[in-house]
Amino acid sequence: MAIQILFNLLIAFLWMLLNTNSSGSSFIVGYVLGIAILLILRKSWTRPFYLRRLWAMLKLLLIFIRELVISNFVVIGHIIRPKLAIRPGIFAYETALTSAWEVTLLSCLICLTPGTLTLDVSGDGKTLYIHAIDIADAEELAAQIRGTFEQSIMEVTR
Repeated sequence: MAIQILFNLLIAFLWMLLNTNSSGSSFIVGYVLGIAILLILRKSWTRPFYLRRLWAMLKLLLIFIRELVISNFVVIGHIIRPKLAIRPGIFAYETALTSAWEVTLLSCLICLTPGTLTLDVSGDGKTLYIHAIDIADAEELAAQIRGTFEQSIMEVTR
């Protein structure tokens, strides 16, 4: 991925030099031209095109922001209610993530989302023990984590 970015930047700077124009718009045109050249040459790379991974990172960030906003409103709703009607609990979450970095990222995203907290990770890294402020259905919560965070992490890392 890094070599592709460097080639793309090199093409953009060469474009600026050939046009004797050092403006930002000339750099952008050169960068887009570099993307086009790299897309044409993508069959010769062993790794996927780097913009795909950057798009996956942006998508993960947007999913995290969405979940953060939604869970903030849910927690505020619990606080504002005159009668506290929550069912806190701990459940075991089996993850399909394999590397320690992926599991750590998932754990951090869960901890940063209000209302949930990763308490422990099993020794083999396959099970996360998660505390949630309101568990109506642990399977539904696990499916939500699997469909949002875990899937996006796999897109970024694989």
